[in-house]
Amino acid sequence: MDKNKKAGRYSRIYFQLEELVKKSDNPISHMATVLAVLHHKMDYYFWTGFYLLQDGKLLVGPYQGPVACQELTLNKGVCWAGINQNKTIVVNDVHLFPGHIACDSRSNSEIVVPLHNKRGEIIGILDVDSKDLNSFDDVDAEWLQKIIALIAKK
Repeated sequence: MDKNKKAGRYSRIYFQLEELVKKSDNPISHMATVLAVLHHKMDYYFWTGFYLLQDGKLLVGPYQGPVACQELTLNKGVCWAGINQNKTIVVNDVHLFPGHIACDSRSNSEIVVPLHNKRGEIIGILDVDSKDLNSFDDVDAEWLQKIIALIAKK
């Protein structure tokens, strides 16, 4: 998708979600709403979900798409890299990423965005997979960071 078209779509999604999350104080409800909108409005999204930190483990949270890995092996794969580095990571070809965890062999590219609570502590990660190579770029990273920040705003 053209970068300008993609940015425009994300902008519209952002403003839609900004209104929707005002209707609840529950972060799980916010996560579920964000995922439903993103997953159904971005046609190259194959799997869209959150992995949440709990007792030192990274466990699947709300998601849209095929069945997910329930727990991700400690310090392995793209999600843990995003958690450990506390930064957004774009992977153009997951098969070239050291220690990649293949929950679904149809996934070929991925982006992860750290999720923070109101105090700024990392509590999980947004994980989006695509069936295509090179699906994600700086536009996805910028807008997903903005969108995910809506979850902790209240």
